[in-house]
Amino acid sequence: MRFPAPGHFRSAADFAAHLQTLSPDWQIDAHVPAGGALAQPITVHGRTLSNRFACHPMEGWDGTADGRASELTLRRWRNFGRSGASLVWGGEAFAVQHDGRANERQLYLDPNVDAAATMAQLLMALRAGSAEAGMQPSDQFVGLQLTHSGRFSRPEGPPAPLLAHHHPQLALKYPHTADAHLLSDAELEGLGDNYVKAARLAHQAGFDFVDVKSCHGYLLHELLGARTREGSYGGDLAGRTRLFERIVAGIRSECPGLHIGVRLSLADVIPFEKDPDSGLGRGMACDLPYVHGFGVDSQGPTKVDLTEPLQLLRRYEELGIELVNVTLGSPYYNPHLQRPAAYPPSDGYQTPADPLLFVKAHLDVVRAAKQASPNLKFVGTGYTYLQEWLGNVAQYEVRNGHVDFVGLGRMLLSYPELPRDVIAGTAVQRKRICRTFSDCTTGPRNGMISGCFPLDPFYKAMPEAKKIKALRDGAK
Repeated sequence: MRFPAPGHFRSAADFAAHLQTLSPDWQIDAHVPAGGALAQPITVHGRTLSNRFACHPMEGWDGTADGRASELTLRRWRNFGRSGASLVWGGEAFAVQHDGRANERQLYLDPNVDAAATMAQLLMALRAGSAEAGMQPSDQFVGLQLTHSGRFSRPEGPPAPLLAHHHPQLALKYPHTADAHLLSDAELEGLGDNYVKAARLAHQAGFDFVDVKSCHGYLLHELLGARTREGSYGGDLAGRTRLFERIVAGIRSECPGLHIGVRLSLADVIPFEKDPDSGLGRGMACDLPYVHGFGVDSQGPTKVDLTEPLQLLRRYEELGIELVNVTLGSPYYNPHLQRPAAYPPSDGYQTPADPLLFVKAHLDVVRAAKQASPNLKFVGTGYTYLQEWLGNVAQYEVRNGHVDFVGLGRMLLSYPELPRDVIAGTAVQRKRICRTFSDCTTGPRNGMISGCFPLDPFYKAMPEAKKIKALRDGAK
């Protein structure tokens, strides 16, 4: 099933009219002038930043076997700098130990490698790009995302899952996880110590903050749903967040002056699967109440329930955490929600509804978060699918105080200068706009690197481009 893509509409008024057929309260700005709301300064941890754009972390599956950056990695970081975005959120998913890598080319903390030198390389590449954009080093607030992939670990290529808790639907969706190793409390504490070690190196390298990643089905996110886990790190919300708080306390103790942010899947829905007849995504069957996710309606698990997530945000404030990057779900088991797109990745399913509805879901949850915790600084997600009209929607959301920063991921692979163009009031370059083909996901899911193969000439010239196109065509 195909839905009219944003690029189909030739005026903001036409697009706005379409949005209101989907959700009558959905409003956008008609014009995006130079110096508008997206160019307004904002103060974060005492630093004044000049605009409201953020670069989402964009792992490229292109590091070295021992966890160092390659030229492809550094090219991506230079583009983050060239974007002109004032907030570089985490930049890269950096695994805190070998068994937490999501793939065999992910950057990670190898005790036999000078990881601090790798981190410094990333920052140097970013600064080189920002200098091209006419920025000073202090103009960008830069983080490094720290992660452990948990259930989705593949440190040597084949799946090697490490579980936070047993999840019946994910065990059915991924049979290789059904009898996988359940991490003990002591093992969780040990890997928590490695978060602190990685944070200390990031601080030494010059990063402004670290992101203690709690999203997309990875370990700390999965712990948020671990109600059935026994021991200190499951059960009630205090137990399910105990490891996170232990990590935060360790970073505060070991790295005074280093700030902490959290990329959080504020809500989940039940894992989805492909309907064998229609090819559309559908929620997996489950017993009720459904108790295995976070921010999920236990009686209707394709819907969200923000009761616990908003409680968690209040706890972040108590912990002195100011920056929160809000996302939804997981790219593995409900990608239609996490990353609205016109085309699914090769291992995905066709979107069960207009992707714009899932963009609206992102806008709505961050609005609710901002209303509940106005002192936090929120980064919103889901904007890339808006394509030509990204600036119109983003400006409306920022201007009305619904969100503080507009986060961009895939868009920056094809068009890293888009934030600069929007801030300057320059017409966007339509031929460079990400059309959400999902090739940047399909490549890694099939053992290749990530990049914008359809639109970035650098990647388009690679032999992988034809292979990925064939996989995309086969998934239609």
